[in-house]
Amino acid sequence: MSSEQVLPERPVAEAPEATEGGEKLSKKALKKLEKEKEKAEKKKAQQAADAAKKAEADANDVSKGKYGDLPMVGATDYKPFALKRRRLYDLGDVADGVEVLVRCDVATARSQSAKLAFLNLRDSLDSVQAVVAAGEDLSRQMVKFASTIPAESIVDVIGIVKEPKEPVKSATISNRELHITQLWTVSRSVPQLPIQVDDAEQALPSDAPGAAEEKAESGRPLVGLSTRLDNRVLDLRSTLNHAIFDIRSGARNLFQDFLRERGFLAVDSPKLLGSPSEGGANVFEVGYYGKKAYLAQSPQMYKQMLIAARYKRVMELGPVFRAENSNTSRHLSEYTSLDLEAEFVDDYQEVMFLIRDLLHHVLSNLDSKFGKQASRVRQTYKSEPFKLPAKPEDIPVITFSEGIQLLLDAGIDASFDDDINSTQEKQLGDLVRAKYNTDFYILTEYPLACRAFYTMPKGADLNAKFSNSYDFMMRGQEVLSGAQRIHDHGMLVARMKTLGLDPENPGFKDYVQAFSYGCPPHAGGAFGLERIVLNWLDLKNVRLATMFPRDPQRVTP
Repeated sequence: MSSEQVLPERPVAEAPEATEGGEKLSKKALKKLEKEKEKAEKKKAQQAADAAKKAEADANDVSKGKYGDLPMVGATDYKPFALKRRRLYDLGDVADGVEVLVRCDVATARSQSAKLAFLNLRDSLDSVQAVVAAGEDLSRQMVKFASTIPAESIVDVIGIVKEPKEPVKSATISNRELHITQLWTVSRSVPQLPIQVDDAEQALPSDAPGAAEEKAESGRPLVGLSTRLDNRVLDLRSTLNHAIFDIRSGARNLFQDFLRERGFLAVDSPKLLGSPSEGGANVFEVGYYGKKAYLAQSPQMYKQMLIAARYKRVMELGPVFRAENSNTSRHLSEYTSLDLEAEFVDDYQEVMFLIRDLLHHVLSNLDSKFGKQASRVRQTYKSEPFKLPAKPEDIPVITFSEGIQLLLDAGIDASFDDDINSTQEKQLGDLVRAKYNTDFYILTEYPLACRAFYTMPKGADLNAKFSNSYDFMMRGQEVLSGAQRIHDHGMLVARMKTLGLDPENPGFKDYVQAFSYGCPPHAGGAFGLERIVLNWLDLKNVRLATMFPRDPQRVTP
């Protein structure tokens, strides 16, 4: 045997396994990785092919330059369309075949097929159906673009007005369709909305048990008031709300126009006070330069001080604040007051009848000028039209005692010595409606104990049981409280002292002092604007007549 040692044969080294992140990959994992790579390459190739196909389609798009997203308004120089702009409500009277330009909202957009889409276009109370149909002059790309515009987006539309084969029931302008030739988005909405505007077109659910399960006639669940108010901007877009607030705006304009024509001066009283107004406890306290101030409960004292300053007739329209922890359907913490105060010569009813004529003027003109809006509201909140005598002189004037007797005769509990509550008011309203065929009447001569300290006692007798006062009632609910005011300094001081009020209190001192300089006899009152709208339309909640309500539970949005 050779002395040389035979060494064992060295094994051949295997190729290193593929690794990922320093970890060895098995053959199975490697195969999977290769498949994923192959899949990614195919996807990339498909995307490139799609992009090329789209580029080719875009190049051959017959509608190119006739649709898309406009640059943000203000970002570029303004280039107006050649056509004159129209409002949507004009289209019902536009002849067949006329081309028009409108700016409106997209209420809905739906695709019927690759070649056909329908849009429901809305502007305030008005809506029209629009058609986007592919053909020789309009591409499928434009149809797809139209059908994917999010609801509530704002668009500029050019189209041909045509008469449809059948009336379009889903639009207020049912005798016309708009066949779109150009479509441009001005402002896009988000795709997902917190509530649908269609939700705001429905009535509120009732307060009855199980109301959460209630549904509208369309089958949609009814959305509650709180949810609507949390999303008030969308809620306010509904045609229902546009109708309500057209009416509200009309009421305030009619109020001011009537009084302006009769020599009333528009005034603005302060809303920040150094002491609580009218001596009441229901005031909001605010910080004021390191001191306390208070939000005004009403402009009452300032109206009277202006009469003492020889401004014979004054009116004010503005907010007032009441810190009453009341969560009813009739009360708000901030509301809009329509105030007026005026001198009279012989009898306070001179002013009372002027206010009667004012409210008759407002209500009769709402009926004649806002019929379209009222009709829209009554589609949702069913009610009878407001019953109003043709002439203001026919509006019944009933003393408080006569009203109490009507209630007693009907078997309703009431007292000649106490004010009537909201339930009794409603019951009395029903009795007056049945007897006089009116939803508007005046109740006068309330018990003095029920009225504010500045109210003139009947017969100018501080011991009188009744007062020279009046409330105006609509559908059995008070919408104005008014009276003759005490204009004699000595009587005012005496009256305040009998009620335990200090005329020298900082909240009263300047007001009381004004009457020591001589003051003409005067009377006035204050309407709640929301209550006029609420009762004329017979709505169910005063918050429906308020754009952004404030109550004990809500101070936003």
